[in-house]
Amino acid sequence: MARKLSIATKLSNWLAIGSAIALLTTTGCTAQVKSGETVTETGETTPIAQTPASDGNPGFQTVKVLDGLEHPWGIAWLPDGDVLITERPGRLRIARDGVLDPTPITGLPAVLAEGQGGLLDIALHPDFAENRWVYFAYAHGKINANRTRIARAMFDGEMLSNWQVIFEVSQTKPRAQHFGSRLAWLPDGTLLASIGDGGNPPITLGNELIRQQAQNTGSHLGKVIRINDDGSIPTDNPFVGDAAAAPEVWSYGHRNIQGLAVDPETGQAWATEHGARGGDEVNRLEVGENYGWPVATHSREYSGGLISPETSLPGMIDPQVIWTPSIAPSGLTIYRGEAFPEWQGDLFAGALVNQEIRRLEVDESGAVVQESAISIGQRVRDVRQGPDGLIYVLTDERNGQLIRLEPIEN
Repeated sequence: MARKLSIATKLSNWLAIGSAIALLTTTGCTAQVKSGETVTETGETTPIAQTPASDGNPGFQTVKVLDGLEHPWGIAWLPDGDVLITERPGRLRIARDGVLDPTPITGLPAVLAEGQGGLLDIALHPDFAENRWVYFAYAHGKINANRTRIARAMFDGEMLSNWQVIFEVSQTKPRAQHFGSRLAWLPDGTLLASIGDGGNPPITLGNELIRQQAQNTGSHLGKVIRINDDGSIPTDNPFVGDAAAAPEVWSYGHRNIQGLAVDPETGQAWATEHGARGGDEVNRLEVGENYGWPVATHSREYSGGLISPETSLPGMIDPQVIWTPSIAPSGLTIYRGEAFPEWQGDLFAGALVNQEIRRLEVDESGAVVQESAISIGQRVRDVRQGPDGLIYVLTDERNGQLIRLEPIEN
């Protein structure tokens, strides 16, 4: 069994390694790109690049913490500083003291690891230290009949037990597209989860394109849902009591949200959403609101035609940011750490196609007012703030990495 250290000791060890390397590699003004090397055997970190301070931005370096992950998707820190990481093929990995355990955690069921499906997001219960619950979003079923599921299991530090499915999308769908599957806790202890619209044309449900379900409040497809920690339905959900609506629905008119985060200071929920051909969106989520897809959108069909002639309609919420051409937005975090005071309250959104992070500055009214890019050089799948106040990135590669952004002195 691995030696256990306190979270303070573990974080101190990780930071000390990164700081020592920073002192050896900092050159001040120019970005220094270093060749990558496998670090999982020793727990050492490897600098990748440095960016000097400019225009009010802090100087920082990107550091490789781990590699050897196969298409990692989500990350969660345990109270003792260990790190849980999901791999889309259906494995849960753990890194202890900065070293990736070669043996996956046991206790997971089979998942549909096809296309965009697999083992996707992970989140710890807010009271994990007392109850040991870990939550998962994943694709379940067969290629011609599948759905997003949310489940929880107890983790004792070595294995999962007591696996419980607490939610599943009410309709099955064909093909392995648009599962959504990000998880985020609200301050009241309820859980938000994003559910994709079901897929692109020619995928249908009944006699219409499946994406039309995003406008049907009676369907889970194309929604953000809200449930209690045991899967029961909060009595104050916006459509509770509406016989034509699914009571789990919290917001609707979404295509495929793969970035979902709640500001720990304000409680405001944000989402980044895949468009089709362009039209990616950043949305500030509000209870019960309609975000337009597919009747109001800046996206176009992959064949090149219009999806809708409307980009904005009464009664629907317009996006804060539109990305055309598409950046393929992925994980999302809201920075509230102390390591980068210049970035307080900013959004950090992963970009798969652009292989970068988009930093979005938010003003006091909650509006996005400025945007800049941080190059990562690999497909970015998830972005999270760690308990040490640093920013961590998972890269969606066959040999995926965990990368950290650290401040440097300039």
